[in-house]
Amino acid sequence: MDTAHISLIIAIALAAGVFAQSVSRHLRIPGIVLLLTFGVLLGPEGLHWVEPRALGTGLFGIVDFAVAIILFEGGLNLEFSRLRREELPIRRLITWGALVSLIGGTVAVKAFLGWSWELAFLFGSLVVVTGPTVVTPLVRDMRLRPKIKTVLEAEGVLIDPIGVILAVLVFDIVIAPEAQTVVSGLAHSVLRLGFGILSGIAGGFLIGRLLRFKRVVPRGHENIFTLASAVLIFHGCDHIVPHSGILAVTVAGVVVGNSQTPVDRDLREFKDQLTVLLVGLLFILLSADVGLEEVRSLGWQGLGVLGALIFVVRPLGVWFSTRTADLSLQEKCFISWVAPRGIVAAALATLTAATMESNQMPGGQRCGRLSS
Repeated sequence: MDTAHISLIIAIALAAGVFAQSVSRHLRIPGIVLLLTFGVLLGPEGLHWVEPRALGTGLFGIVDFAVAIILFEGGLNLEFSRLRREELPIRRLITWGALVSLIGGTVAVKAFLGWSWELAFLFGSLVVVTGPTVVTPLVRDMRLRPKIKTVLEAEGVLIDPIGVILAVLVFDIVIAPEAQTVVSGLAHSVLRLGFGILSGIAGGFLIGRLLRFKRVVPRGHENIFTLASAVLIFHGCDHIVPHSGILAVTVAGVVVGNSQTPVDRDLREFKDQLTVLLVGLLFILLSADVGLEEVRSLGWQGLGVLGALIFVVRPLGVWFSTRTADLSLQEKCFISWVAPRGIVAAALATLTAATMESNQMPGGQRCGRLSS
């Protein structure tokens, strides 16, 4: 396909994403509802204006770029003082809560769809994330108590890199479940965590320091300098230690956001607007690639999996993680209610991808595609 057509696809997706979010704000409904609707209408199932597969491998480059910026921007908004106040529920949600989601997602898809334990285990690892691209915009559009807002934003941002590293570990175990592979996979996961955290701290500190010197970063170039640095951290770390960039860029965002740079307010406003643009682009492209026939073919079993995730797995994980936290029953129920939007988006994408590829690839290759 020619370059002009590819450019037009991206342009339409960008415009549609911004328009959908603008309309949703006027109507006071979650932006994801209109984004998914617009994506399906504009995609191959509708008007054929947006065809993500025409982008080829370039689609993954766009997704990587968008995720790096979105997570960096999410990290900017996580203040250390707020994180310390709500440390207990946040820490438990991204550890014990993630474990409950892993086990619950595995059992649900095994029970309802009869997948093999290997593929079900991989599915469980993929639905651990609550989705910062879904949860964060929802939280920002609601008038919430600072406590609840902090817990949801922190979980959404921090669980994403943890989920990626977990999915890679599970994928390695599924492909080669020998003891040596398990040990090697755990060692690589520790390496990714350590390298990502240290690189993020170093990169965030360096960005914060350089922003203070006008001779290094001229006035008016602060935002683009920070943007370029975040993308460099993401791809640079991924090049050195695969799958570590997503954690590094998140940590870097947290460090920069707490470094009190001279351009702190302008930087946050710029990243907020850029995030709206990229979230819209991502959801239009990804939802346009969802085949309605494949979704319908999941039948009641697919609905059973989604229902289990929403009404059993997520509430159980929240209860287990917040049982001793200073949160009311209503607040715990709300935390259980918001995050499943991201979980369901990941679950639906995974189920659809598995349905589409089940007759085209052997199991190992299919798992590889799903993990990406």
